[in-house]
Amino acid sequence: MRLLLLQLALALALAAAAAVAVANLSTPGREAELPPRRRRRCADGGAPRRLRNRARGSPTPGLCHGLYPRASCCPSSGASVHHHHHRSSTPRPDPTIFSSNDTRCSKFLEEIGCARCSPHSQALFRTSRVADILPGRPFLPRLCQDYCARFYYTCGAHLPELFQADVDEFCQYYGGREHSLCFPDFHRKQTRGPTSNYLDLMEDYENKEDVKRKQKPNCYCALEVVSGLRQPAGAVHCGDGSQRLFILEKEGFVRILTASMELLKEPFLDIHKLVQSGTKGADERGLLSLAFHPGYKANGKLYVSYTTNPERWAAGPHDHILRVVEYTVSRKDPNQVDPRTSHILMEVAELHRKHLGGQLLFGPDGLLHVFLGDGMITLDDMEEMDGLSDFTGAVLRVDVDTDSCNTPYTIPRNNPYFNSTNQPPELFAHGLHDPGRCAVDRHYMDGNGSLLIICTDSRGRNSTTGRILQILKGEDYEHAPAVFELPPSSAPPVGGFVYRGCQSRRLYGSYVFGDRGGNLQLLQRHWVGHSWHEKPLCLGSGRSCSSTLVGQLLGFGEDELGEVYVLATSKTAAQSDSGKLYKLMDPKRPLFPKECQRPAEPPELLGAVCARHCKNGRCTPTGACCCGSGWHGPFCRTAKCEPGCRNGGVCVEPNKCLCKSSFSGAFCEKDERGVELRARDGLLDQIIDMTSYLLDLTSYIV
Repeated sequence: MRLLLLQLALALALAAAAAVAVANLSTPGREAELPPRRRRRCADGGAPRRLRNRARGSPTPGLCHGLYPRASCCPSSGASVHHHHHRSSTPRPDPTIFSSNDTRCSKFLEEIGCARCSPHSQALFRTSRVADILPGRPFLPRLCQDYCARFYYTCGAHLPELFQADVDEFCQYYGGREHSLCFPDFHRKQTRGPTSNYLDLMEDYENKEDVKRKQKPNCYCALEVVSGLRQPAGAVHCGDGSQRLFILEKEGFVRILTASMELLKEPFLDIHKLVQSGTKGADERGLLSLAFHPGYKANGKLYVSYTTNPERWAAGPHDHILRVVEYTVSRKDPNQVDPRTSHILMEVAELHRKHLGGQLLFGPDGLLHVFLGDGMITLDDMEEMDGLSDFTGAVLRVDVDTDSCNTPYTIPRNNPYFNSTNQPPELFAHGLHDPGRCAVDRHYMDGNGSLLIICTDSRGRNSTTGRILQILKGEDYEHAPAVFELPPSSAPPVGGFVYRGCQSRRLYGSYVFGDRGGNLQLLQRHWVGHSWHEKPLCLGSGRSCSSTLVGQLLGFGEDELGEVYVLATSKTAAQSDSGKLYKLMDPKRPLFPKECQRPAEPPELLGAVCARHCKNGRCTPTGACCCGSGWHGPFCRTAKCEPGCRNGGVCVEPNKCLCKSSFSGAFCEKDERGVELRARDGLLDQIIDMTSYLLDLTSYIV
């Protein structure tokens, strides 16, 4: 009996041990504790297949079989992740559901897709925590932290639906934990086949990474790039691949900083004779903003806003006119604007020299947004001004892509006041006071699927309290809550940009802004909960950059790679050459990490049909040729002469005829002796008419 009980106890112990082992096998997150032989499982639970020597020695084994030359979960050498049939009744989503037109990003996606062929794919794709916390997110394998960061910075600008967090939060969810399997570390030393697209660069990247462990958490550097600027007001790029930076000077100049950091001597645009600028620090008049059309590379269109003399309203109380003008780049020089292509879009009369706004911004919908301040206008002031004062303190949204030559823009039908009888249809939102520059975050989408437009603003006309707003259609910001309330300050806030560059991992996704006093700040958004929190941006020194920001903060800039620049000056006079351009740098990383480098394309001449042939008019953004005064016909090649040319003359220029021999005059109205032929021609016409009448009468009598 004792022997029987002993055997029964032993059987129960063995059964319990087997149950524990099975439980451990089925528990997510326990893969690293299992023996290596038990970890080799495909995503569908099956065992990987051992490749034959003939397949391993194939001259073109393919990317995936080059990564896994000995054992693979893709059975044949021609199999790919898209054609691999899982034996499971509920196959997992394909990790390569995204595609990109960018070559480097496409290679990354192709490489990550090979994780399905890994003999460890079951462990790599056990990421149920991602599916639980972030439902609807793409199902990716566990990525090693360094590889995850490279993937993030390479594809971040090309897959906005995937990257809606900063690099740390993204890799927190999709990255592998310490001492756990992750792609591609586990096969980096096992692979005997050809190296993958980027795995051969990883060790060099790790060795070159220059990390300063003692640097403060929020301390960065301001690297001086250009000096000698005259009150720089902003810096933008045109998006044509040339990586040029266009610097606005308040006095009325736009300068070009090339990709090689050379400041061209000749200005890109010179309208200083039209611009009315102020010399005092509180006077905001001058060249205010520059925005390039989203299709600038094809149509060469750009839009500027500036203040000018109130010629049309000289009899009124207005101090100046805020004007929005369209220009076209020169057909012969991509670094010059053709001043003859000037076309006024709108003019707004303003009373005071503060709270002007004036920024131009193309939204993600391709529509032009115009941000206007309240101009310190009171209700009494508005009664004295004309209807254009309805635009004050508002965001206007118009469509400049029109073929009409008579109207400079059209009103989008989905504008909130499109059919309103008491509000201008251009209004998109209102209730602003002193918008201090706005920016579009093209990598973040809100709950409605709209990309984020974020601005700084003051709380009221005379308030020292600032706020940060998210611009939404039809919103009244006189009463709407702000994204973030700024503490009271003696200096007005200055809006910046959402950092989407590659040089700094810590800054990625942060909204960089400041105030006129030179204080820089960060606003960061938590991915989970979408809450915002503020941090001071410390400017210190480091081995990679040692300059610091000195003086008054004037504005911010952004280049084509997403890097942020700071504009400052040590003096307030517009005529002084004390303005400087700084590039915001992270001392924890090298100045130019290898994965951040992009080749710059040379700027090209306009190649559109309208730009080549429409020489006596202007081209609309959609390619229609609008004729100038005195011209008509296809592409405005035919001149008008009023009155018409006489005696067989041909109109070659407006009101100028090319006459036959023995005739002269502007309309060929003189004979070779210089006698005008109008009277004689009139008498001859009368004689011909009388003769014709007599002939008709004779035929009737007969």
